[in-house]
Amino acid sequence: MGTNLRALAATGAAAGLTTALLTTALLGASPAAGARAVPSPPAPRASDTASATGTTGAAGAATVGGERLAGHGVVAPAGFKAPPKTESSAYLIADADTGAVLAAKDPHGHYLPASTLKTLTAVTLIPRLDKNRRIKPSEKACNVEGSAVGIVPEPIYKVDDLMRALLMVSANDAAVALAEANGGLTRTLADMNAQARKLQAYDTVARTPNGLDAPGQRSSAYDLALIARAGLAMPAFREYISTKVAKFPAPKDYGKKKKKKNQDDSDPSESPAPAYYEMANHNRLLGRYKGMLGVKNGWTTKALGSFVGAARRDGHTIIVVIMHHPGGFWEEVSKLLDWGFAARSRVAPVGELVRPVPDPAPSSSALAVRPTGTPGPGGSAGDGTGGDARRVAGREPAGSGLAVPLLAGGGALAVLALGGAYALRRRSRRDDPSGGTAG
Repeated sequence: MGTNLRALAATGAAAGLTTALLTTALLGASPAAGARAVPSPPAPRASDTASATGTTGAAGAATVGGERLAGHGVVAPAGFKAPPKTESSAYLIADADTGAVLAAKDPHGHYLPASTLKTLTAVTLIPRLDKNRRIKPSEKACNVEGSAVGIVPEPIYKVDDLMRALLMVSANDAAVALAEANGGLTRTLADMNAQARKLQAYDTVARTPNGLDAPGQRSSAYDLALIARAGLAMPAFREYISTKVAKFPAPKDYGKKKKKKNQDDSDPSESPAPAYYEMANHNRLLGRYKGMLGVKNGWTTKALGSFVGAARRDGHTIIVVIMHHPGGFWEEVSKLLDWGFAARSRVAPVGELVRPVPDPAPSSSALAVRPTGTPGPGGSAGDGTGGDARRVAGREPAGSGLAVPLLAGGGALAVLALGGAYALRRRSRRDDPSGGTAG
């Protein structure tokens, strides 16, 4: 018996050693020769704090889009005429097709985006909401301040109507109604900030779906160009921003029905067929600038004027972004677009518009660890500065939370190996006529 126990102990120790080696290999082994390491996404250049005047934090390990975009001044290509002057505090000119940044000024500076943030709202919600879904806005959505399309709490609006109003006439009320259709403001802001991180728009933090000024809300000329480029890849987005005039539903006899304070969520078919009125796109360059596709303009007293625009000529699209402009900017934007088309094929880029972070490939490993759930507001993705964003920025250990499940799995492997060795030992004893130890 003593001999058998010592043999069993030796077998278990060998199994434990094998398991320990396996666990060590899983946790810390170097890649095999010739294996390609997975690169980490670039860290954002700017810090998590900034003011509306464009204060930018210290440079990170790498500036998104290229190191030449790290400064606050004008960045222009050599050997070509300088970009036109503009009163805006920040701007960026880029080739949407190649991603080449042709010129910029304070491209990563943090500024209040005003209604240009609605581009992020649209890019986030267009894939999530059925455009033919009919919704009933809340009283809160109908009473949002600022520019509005004039919705009422009746189920007469399609998502398509509200999205068009969002991008054509900068409807703040439509933005809130769309957020409600997506599950509420909290969820929508979390989705918007997650979308910004996916686009590598690390300067952007959304606090409202409509761009009305809010503490901590910000973006940059570089980020707005990334968001616009993502939008231009969506057929629905392109249609909305390029529409000059469209019809919008208006309720019939709403004044008579308003006395019904506590309206239930009645079926849309029970609501009177709506009338319509026309709304016109706020982009003054549509129909005036050759090849103008549109995108979005914005203004608040704190943000001042901002604009994201795109135009297409001869098969090429140029994006222009301006932020924090004190006055009228339409003529300046036209000149910046002209310069972009002239410079597009004749200058070396000063940076690039990076591509979105690719979706992680599904793992086929039996030891794959299930990822944690999407962080909510107050935790991380809701404010765009924690959780997944910290890991992207390299401020949280990439392997956080991984060792314990693997070690636990290693312990399970040891138990299984020990049990297997014991079963093998008993089987060997039965098969051995002498009843002695095998091997």
